[in-house]
Amino acid sequence: MPIEIPKQKWSGAVREAVIGATPEEGGTRKKKVIVGGQTTMPFLHFEGEVPHPPVIAIEIKDRKPDDWSPLLMEVWGDVADDPGAWAKKAEENGADLLLLTLSLTDADGNPNTPERAVEAVKKVLEASGLPLMVFGPGQADLDNELIVAVSDAAKGERLVLGICEEQNYRTITATAMANDHLVSSRTAMDVNLAKQLVILIHDMGMPLDRILIDPTTGALGYGIEYGYSVMERLRLAALQGDTMTQGPMLITPGEEAWRVKESKVGEGVPEAWGDWKERAINWEVTTATALIYSGADIVIMRHPESVARVHAVIQDLMTAVEPA
Repeated sequence: MPIEIPKQKWSGAVREAVIGATPEEGGTRKKKVIVGGQTTMPFLHFEGEVPHPPVIAIEIKDRKPDDWSPLLMEVWGDVADDPGAWAKKAEENGADLLLLTLSLTDADGNPNTPERAVEAVKKVLEASGLPLMVFGPGQADLDNELIVAVSDAAKGERLVLGICEEQNYRTITATAMANDHLVSSRTAMDVNLAKQLVILIHDMGMPLDRILIDPTTGALGYGIEYGYSVMERLRLAALQGDTMTQGPMLITPGEEAWRVKESKVGEGVPEAWGDWKERAINWEVTTATALIYSGADIVIMRHPESVARVHAVIQDLMTAVEPA
Protein backbone atom coordinates (compact mmCIF):
# COMPACT_ATOMS: atom_id res chain seq x y z
CA MET A 1 0.00 0.00 0.00
CA PRO A 2 1.59 3.32 -1.04
CA ILE A 3 2.40 5.81 1.69
CA GLU A 4 0.87 9.24 1.32
CA ILE A 5 3.54 11.93 1.51
CA PRO A 6 2.48 14.91 3.65
CA LYS A 7 2.49 18.15 1.64
CA GLN A 8 2.74 21.65 3.04
CA LYS A 9 0.48 24.29 1.49
CA TRP A 10 2.10 27.71 1.29
CA SER A 11 0.38 31.06 0.88
CA GLY A 12 3.38 32.80 -0.71
CA ALA A 13 5.95 32.27 -3.48
CA VAL A 14 9.42 33.40 -4.41
CA ARG A 15 9.33 36.34 -6.80
CA GLU A 16 10.76 35.88 -10.29
CA ALA A 17 13.59 38.15 -11.44
CA VAL A 18 14.79 38.57 -15.02
CA ILE A 19 18.48 39.35 -15.62
CA GLY A 20 19.69 40.50 -19.02
CA ALA A 21 17.85 41.93 -22.02
CA THR A 22 17.86 40.57 -25.56
CA PRO A 23 17.96 42.80 -28.67
CA GLU A 24 14.16 42.59 -28.90
CA GLU A 25 14.01 44.00 -25.36
CA GLY A 26 16.47 46.83 -25.88
CA GLY A 27 19.67 45.04 -24.87
CA THR A 28 22.35 42.98 -26.58
CA ARG A 29 22.30 39.73 -24.60
CA LYS A 30 21.81 36.49 -26.52
CA LYS A 31 19.69 35.17 -23.66
CA LYS A 32 18.19 36.27 -20.37
CA VAL A 33 18.25 34.41 -17.07
CA ILE A 34 15.11 34.01 -14.97
CA VAL A 35 15.42 32.97 -11.33
CA GLY A 36 12.90 32.45 -8.54
CA GLY A 37 9.25 31.48 -8.88
CA GLN A 38 9.29 28.62 -6.37
CA THR A 39 6.15 27.73 -4.43
CA THR A 40 7.88 25.21 -2.17
CA MET A 41 11.11 24.74 -0.26
CA PRO A 42 14.14 23.85 -2.39
CA PHE A 43 13.62 20.93 -4.76
CA LEU A 44 10.47 19.52 -3.15
CA HIS A 45 9.01 18.96 -6.60
CA PHE A 46 6.21 16.78 -5.24
CA GLU A 47 4.94 19.66 -3.10
CA GLY A 48 5.04 22.70 -5.37
CA GLU A 49 6.63 24.37 -8.39
CA VAL A 50 10.36 24.83 -8.93
CA PRO A 51 10.11 26.47 -12.37
CA HIS A 52 13.72 27.64 -12.74
CA PRO A 53 16.92 25.89 -11.67
CA PRO A 54 19.56 27.68 -9.64
CA VAL A 55 22.15 29.30 -11.92
CA ILE A 56 25.90 29.70 -11.69
CA ALA A 57 27.73 32.96 -12.27
CA ILE A 58 31.48 32.87 -12.82
CA GLU A 59 33.29 35.80 -11.25
CA ILE A 60 35.84 37.68 -13.34
CA LYS A 61 37.76 40.90 -12.66
CA ASP A 62 38.52 44.01 -14.67
CA ARG A 63 42.23 43.18 -14.30
CA LYS A 64 44.36 40.30 -13.04
CA PRO A 65 43.65 40.04 -9.30
CA ASP A 66 46.51 40.30 -6.80
CA ASP A 67 44.89 38.20 -4.08
CA TRP A 68 43.44 35.16 -5.84
CA SER A 69 44.82 31.68 -5.26
CA PRO A 70 47.60 30.52 -7.61
CA LEU A 71 45.34 27.57 -8.45
CA LEU A 72 42.77 29.98 -9.88
CA MET A 73 45.33 32.02 -11.77
CA GLU A 74 46.77 28.82 -13.20
CA VAL A 75 43.44 27.70 -14.65
CA TRP A 76 42.49 31.12 -16.07
CA GLY A 77 45.97 31.94 -17.34
CA ASP A 78 46.60 34.91 -19.60
CA VAL A 79 42.90 35.72 -20.12
CA ALA A 80 42.91 37.28 -16.65
CA ASP A 81 44.79 40.21 -18.21
CA ASP A 82 41.76 41.12 -20.35
CA PRO A 83 38.17 41.14 -19.04
CA GLY A 84 36.75 40.48 -22.50
CA ALA A 85 38.90 37.38 -23.04
CA TRP A 86 38.16 36.25 -19.48
CA ALA A 87 34.41 36.64 -20.05
CA LYS A 88 34.58 34.59 -23.23
CA LYS A 89 36.48 31.78 -21.51
CA ALA A 90 34.10 31.85 -18.56
CA GLU A 91 31.17 31.39 -20.94
CA GLU A 92 32.98 28.48 -22.59
CA ASN A 93 33.43 26.94 -19.13
CA GLY A 94 29.73 26.75 -18.37
CA ALA A 95 28.72 30.06 -16.80
CA ASP A 96 25.00 30.85 -16.93
CA LEU A 97 25.79 34.52 -16.32
CA LEU A 98 28.84 36.58 -15.38
CA LEU A 99 29.91 38.73 -12.45
CA LEU A 100 32.44 41.44 -13.22
CA THR A 101 33.99 42.75 -10.00
CA LEU A 102 35.70 46.10 -10.41
CA SER A 103 39.09 46.58 -8.76
CA LEU A 104 40.01 49.27 -6.28
CA THR A 105 43.10 50.25 -8.29
CA ASP A 106 44.78 49.55 -11.61
CA ALA A 107 47.83 47.29 -11.86
CA ASP A 108 50.12 50.22 -10.98
CA GLY A 109 48.21 51.12 -7.82
CA ASN A 110 46.36 54.13 -9.22
CA PRO A 111 42.71 54.51 -8.16
CA ASN A 112 40.22 52.98 -10.57
CA THR A 113 38.26 55.46 -12.69
CA PRO A 114 34.77 55.51 -14.23
CA GLU A 115 36.36 55.49 -17.69
CA ARG A 116 38.30 52.29 -16.98
CA ALA A 117 35.23 50.66 -15.40
CA VAL A 118 33.07 51.46 -18.43
CA GLU A 119 35.77 50.20 -20.78
CA ALA A 120 35.93 46.88 -18.91
CA VAL A 121 32.15 46.47 -18.95
CA LYS A 122 31.99 47.18 -22.69
CA LYS A 123 34.70 44.59 -23.34
CA VAL A 124 32.71 41.98 -21.43
CA LEU A 125 29.44 42.83 -23.16
CA GLU A 126 31.11 42.60 -26.58
CA ALA A 127 32.93 39.33 -25.83
CA SER A 128 30.02 37.41 -24.28
CA GLY A 129 26.28 37.35 -24.78
CA LEU A 130 25.55 36.21 -21.23
CA PRO A 131 23.65 38.40 -18.75
CA LEU A 132 26.00 40.44 -16.59
CA MET A 133 26.30 41.54 -12.98
CA VAL A 134 28.73 44.35 -12.04
CA PHE A 135 29.90 44.96 -8.47
CA GLY A 136 32.10 47.73 -7.16
CA PRO A 137 35.36 47.16 -5.24
CA GLY A 138 33.76 47.66 -1.83
CA GLN A 139 34.57 51.27 -0.94
CA ALA A 140 31.40 53.34 -0.71
CA ASP A 141 32.47 56.52 -2.49
CA LEU A 142 34.34 54.76 -5.28
CA ASP A 143 31.58 52.16 -5.67
CA ASN A 144 29.09 54.94 -6.28
CA GLU A 145 31.35 56.71 -8.77
CA LEU A 146 32.13 53.58 -10.78
CA ILE A 147 28.69 51.97 -10.71
CA VAL A 148 26.85 55.14 -11.79
CA ALA A 149 29.09 55.37 -14.86
CA VAL A 150 28.60 51.68 -15.66
CA SER A 151 24.85 51.95 -15.18
CA ASP A 152 24.57 54.85 -17.60
CA ALA A 153 26.85 53.23 -20.21
CA ALA A 154 24.95 49.91 -20.13
CA LYS A 155 21.41 51.33 -20.09
CA GLY A 156 18.96 48.74 -21.42
CA GLU A 157 21.14 45.69 -20.67
CA ARG A 158 19.29 44.89 -17.42
CA LEU A 159 22.43 44.36 -15.37
CA VAL A 160 22.56 43.47 -11.69
CA LEU A 161 24.41 46.29 -9.92
CA GLY A 162 26.01 46.11 -6.50
CA ILE A 163 26.63 46.09 -3.86
CA CYS A 164 23.76 47.81 -2.02
CA GLU A 165 24.47 47.84 1.71
CA GLU A 166 22.78 49.66 4.58
CA GLN A 167 25.24 52.57 4.54
CA ASN A 168 25.53 52.72 0.77
CA TYR A 169 22.40 51.80 -1.16
CA ARG A 170 20.83 55.08 -2.23
CA THR A 171 23.09 56.06 -5.15
CA ILE A 172 23.29 52.56 -6.62
CA THR A 173 19.55 52.08 -6.28
CA ALA A 174 18.82 55.44 -7.91
CA THR A 175 21.05 54.78 -10.92
CA ALA A 176 19.65 51.26 -11.32
CA MET A 177 16.11 52.64 -11.31
CA ALA A 178 17.02 55.28 -13.89
CA ASN A 179 18.54 52.74 -16.29
CA ASP A 180 16.26 49.71 -15.75
CA HIS A 181 18.82 47.55 -13.97
CA LEU A 182 18.50 45.27 -10.92
CA VAL A 183 20.35 45.59 -7.61
CA SER A 184 21.96 43.17 -5.16
CA SER A 185 21.01 43.88 -1.54
CA ARG A 186 23.68 42.63 0.89
CA THR A 187 23.50 42.41 4.67
CA ALA A 188 25.25 40.52 7.44
CA MET A 189 23.77 37.10 8.21
CA ASP A 190 20.46 38.15 9.78
CA VAL A 191 16.88 37.69 8.56
CA ASN A 192 15.63 41.02 9.91
CA LEU A 193 18.55 42.99 8.46
CA ALA A 194 18.01 41.40 5.05
CA LYS A 195 14.32 42.27 5.14
CA GLN A 196 14.92 45.82 6.36
CA LEU A 197 17.33 46.67 3.54
CA VAL A 198 14.88 45.40 0.94
CA ILE A 199 12.25 47.68 2.50
CA LEU A 200 14.61 50.68 2.30
CA ILE A 201 15.47 50.00 -1.34
CA HIS A 202 11.83 49.44 -2.26
CA ASP A 203 10.82 52.66 -0.46
CA MET A 204 12.98 54.54 -2.95
CA GLY A 205 10.72 53.24 -5.72
CA MET A 206 12.67 50.19 -6.86
CA PRO A 207 10.27 47.43 -7.96
CA LEU A 208 10.56 44.32 -5.83
CA ASP A 209 11.17 42.12 -8.87
CA ARG A 210 14.43 44.00 -9.44
CA ILE A 211 15.90 43.35 -5.98
CA LEU A 212 18.07 40.27 -5.32
CA ILE A 213 18.79 39.33 -1.70
CA ASP A 214 22.37 38.52 -0.69
CA PRO A 215 22.16 37.37 2.95
CA THR A 216 25.93 36.53 2.91
CA THR A 217 27.46 33.35 4.25
CA GLY A 218 30.63 31.73 5.44
CA ALA A 219 32.50 28.93 3.73
CA LEU A 220 32.40 25.30 4.79
CA GLY A 221 33.79 25.20 8.32
CA TYR A 222 33.66 28.99 8.68
CA GLY A 223 30.07 29.78 9.63
CA ILE A 224 28.17 28.10 6.82
CA GLU A 225 25.75 26.57 9.33
CA TYR A 226 24.53 29.98 10.39
CA GLY A 227 24.37 31.25 6.81
CA TYR A 228 22.39 28.16 5.82
CA SER A 229 19.95 28.75 8.68
CA VAL A 230 19.40 32.41 7.72
CA MET A 231 18.74 31.51 4.08
CA GLU A 232 16.35 28.76 5.10
CA ARG A 233 14.43 31.13 7.37
CA LEU A 234 14.25 33.76 4.63
CA ARG A 235 12.77 31.19 2.27
CA LEU A 236 10.27 30.01 4.86
CA ALA A 237 9.18 33.61 5.47
CA ALA A 238 8.78 34.13 1.73
CA LEU A 239 6.57 31.06 1.33
CA GLN A 240 4.52 32.15 4.34
CA GLY A 241 3.65 35.36 2.50
CA ASP A 242 6.21 37.95 3.65
CA THR A 243 6.61 40.04 0.48
CA MET A 244 9.86 41.66 1.59
CA THR A 245 11.65 38.31 1.81
CA GLN A 246 10.38 36.90 -1.48
CA GLY A 247 13.26 38.06 -3.66
CA PRO A 248 15.57 35.44 -5.22
CA MET A 249 18.76 34.89 -3.23
CA LEU A 250 22.25 35.51 -4.58
CA ILE A 251 25.24 34.12 -2.69
CA THR A 252 29.04 34.08 -3.09
CA PRO A 253 30.48 30.63 -2.25
CA GLY A 254 33.45 31.16 -4.58
CA GLU A 255 34.73 34.23 -2.77
CA GLU A 256 34.15 32.66 0.63
CA ALA A 257 35.66 29.25 -0.15
CA TRP A 258 38.79 30.54 -1.87
CA ARG A 259 39.74 32.87 0.98
CA VAL A 260 40.05 30.17 3.70
CA LYS A 261 43.39 28.54 4.45
CA GLU A 262 42.27 25.10 3.32
CA SER A 263 41.92 26.45 -0.21
CA LYS A 264 44.64 29.11 -0.25
CA VAL A 265 47.53 27.20 1.34
CA GLY A 266 49.38 24.43 -0.48
CA GLU A 267 52.52 24.08 1.63
CA GLY A 268 53.20 23.61 5.33
CA VAL A 269 49.87 21.92 6.00
CA PRO A 270 49.16 18.46 7.46
CA GLU A 271 49.64 15.62 5.00
CA ALA A 272 46.17 14.38 5.92
CA TRP A 273 44.72 17.43 4.14
CA GLY A 274 45.49 15.71 0.85
CA ASP A 275 46.03 17.14 -2.62
CA TRP A 276 45.80 20.95 -2.60
CA LYS A 277 43.89 21.37 -5.86
CA GLU A 278 41.33 18.67 -5.12
CA ARG A 279 40.88 19.97 -1.58
CA ALA A 280 40.31 23.54 -2.78
CA ILE A 281 37.82 22.54 -5.46
CA ASN A 282 35.96 20.32 -3.00
CA TRP A 283 35.76 23.25 -0.58
CA GLU A 284 34.11 25.45 -3.20
CA VAL A 285 31.80 22.69 -4.47
CA THR A 286 30.64 21.65 -1.01
CA THR A 287 30.04 25.25 0.05
CA ALA A 288 28.05 26.02 -3.11
CA THR A 289 26.04 22.81 -2.96
CA ALA A 290 25.01 23.35 0.65
CA LEU A 291 23.84 26.88 -0.15
CA ILE A 292 21.84 25.65 -3.13
CA TYR A 293 20.10 23.19 -0.81
CA SER A 294 19.25 26.11 1.48
CA GLY A 295 17.59 28.14 -1.29
CA ALA A 296 20.25 30.01 -3.28
CA ASP A 297 19.00 30.99 -6.74
CA ILE A 298 22.35 32.35 -7.96
CA VAL A 299 25.74 31.06 -6.78
CA ILE A 300 28.88 32.97 -7.78
CA MET A 301 31.88 30.70 -8.29
CA ARG A 302 35.49 30.90 -9.47
CA HIS A 303 36.96 27.57 -10.62
CA PRO A 304 35.69 25.93 -13.85
CA GLU A 305 35.90 22.41 -12.40
CA SER A 306 33.78 23.49 -9.45
CA VAL A 307 31.24 24.96 -11.87
CA ALA A 308 30.99 21.68 -13.79
CA ARG A 309 30.47 19.64 -10.63
CA VAL A 310 27.81 21.96 -9.22
CA HIS A 311 26.00 22.04 -12.57
CA ALA A 312 25.76 18.24 -12.34
CA VAL A 313 24.31 18.51 -8.83
CA ILE A 314 21.71 21.05 -9.97
CA GLN A 315 20.69 18.84 -12.88
CA ASP A 316 20.16 15.89 -10.53
CA LEU A 317 18.14 18.00 -8.10
CA MET A 318 15.93 19.39 -10.87
CA THR A 319 15.14 15.92 -12.25
CA ALA A 320 14.35 14.29 -8.92
CA VAL A 321 11.25 12.09 -9.08
CA GLU A 322 8.29 12.24 -6.74
CA PRO A 323 8.61 9.91 -3.73
CA ALA A 324 6.82 6.58 -4.14
